[in-house]
Amino acid sequence: MHNLQHRFQQFLVWREHAISARYFTMILSIFVGLFCALAAHVLKSIIEYLHEVAKNAVEASDVNYLFFVMPIVGIFLASTFVRYIVKDDISHGVTKILYAISQRKAVIKAHNIWSSLVASSLTIGFGGSVGAEAPIVLTGSAIGSNLGKAFRMDRKTLMLLVGCGASAAVAGIFKAPLAGVLFTLEILLFNISMTAILPLLVSTITATVTSYIFFGMDVAFAATIEKFALSNLPYYIILGIFCGLVSLYFMKTTLSMEDRIKRIKKPFMRWGISAFFLGIILFLFPPLYGEGYGNLIDLLNNNIESAASHPFYYELLSSEWSIPIFFFLVMIFKVVAMSFTNAGGGVGGTFGPTLFVGGIAGFIVARVINIIGIHPLPETNFVLVGMGGLMAGVMQSPLTAIFLIAVITVGYELLMPLIITSTISFATIRGVESYSIY
Repeated sequence: MHNLQHRFQQFLVWREHAISARYFTMILSIFVGLFCALAAHVLKSIIEYLHEVAKNAVEASDVNYLFFVMPIVGIFLASTFVRYIVKDDISHGVTKILYAISQRKAVIKAHNIWSSLVASSLTIGFGGSVGAEAPIVLTGSAIGSNLGKAFRMDRKTLMLLVGCGASAAVAGIFKAPLAGVLFTLEILLFNISMTAILPLLVSTITATVTSYIFFGMDVAFAATIEKFALSNLPYYIILGIFCGLVSLYFMKTTLSMEDRIKRIKKPFMRWGISAFFLGIILFLFPPLYGEGYGNLIDLLNNNIESAASHPFYYELLSSEWSIPIFFFLVMIFKVVAMSFTNAGGGVGGTFGPTLFVGGIAGFIVARVINIIGIHPLPETNFVLVGMGGLMAGVMQSPLTAIFLIAVITVGYELLMPLIITSTISFATIRGVESYSIY
């Protein structure tokens, strides 16, 4: 071990004389992109495996009581892992990155490379109603920060590598390199110079190519869409305003609920209360189990019955108005379920729930207008555009929302309504709320 440390020190001395910091940063950005994509692959694989186990268990049962039990177990395992093994707060990954950049000189603890992966896989795999993206972004930023520290890079480069990790994480999960760069520019490193964009691009391209190798060429959210019709333009404007209002509800409810629940000082009681109410919500609304991406894909392909997730609801959804009312309740309670998951000790982010709630918001607007008979609207188009609208409002990052949704759904034909709805949603919430959820 001592010999290895000595050789590494010799390499550092040689590197400082043989390779400039600029070129070595480019080399490190390649490795950051590679490691981030691999981390995303590991997390997604674990979550999918646990979901498959849960799905088989539920299908073998006459009732869906496991929707109540499994999230309780998952949050307990995740919170126990964090409390007794990690012994550090690892929730809300993007917020921790922002704190590290502003207060700790872009230094992120080494355990964040693996601790978020373990805790979030337990949380989401067992049904916690949160997203996996924020834990991966924290993992990616931790990879960049610790690689930079290991090779004695200066603070400016360290901050850039943190951004490379965040960009690569988004690109690795969604196979969207440009969206990864925009995410970093809009949310994390908004004062970055133009010359520093190159390492961000290198890391995101590396992560995207690696993801193609492991995940295949399929897009994250395959959608059945129709071409943009100019006659639908006024309704995309309505959707933008609605997404802005839902974004305000999303932010206020999340922050208020988590703050109140975390005032409960005893961890076991906090877990018990949160897990109990989360279990009830998931029992009543199975579409809220886990990330909910399967249900979102169903909506993107007009499979409404499948999106309800359980035969129990098929007869209840037989009338035309019961369908938008049901999904409105799902949209409302998704935010509540997410808050209970995180406040109860689970580890996950708001990125995934934002896409889920946005898609449902778009479906509700289109379905209500179709029922009233004002104008026939393609519901799948509105599901897709709603995803972008809510992301633009909740995260206050319209460019990321526009390009990310266009890439992950291959919805380039809807670029115009994506721009319109995202811009209006952003403007709507900006009038009453100056900060994003982060």
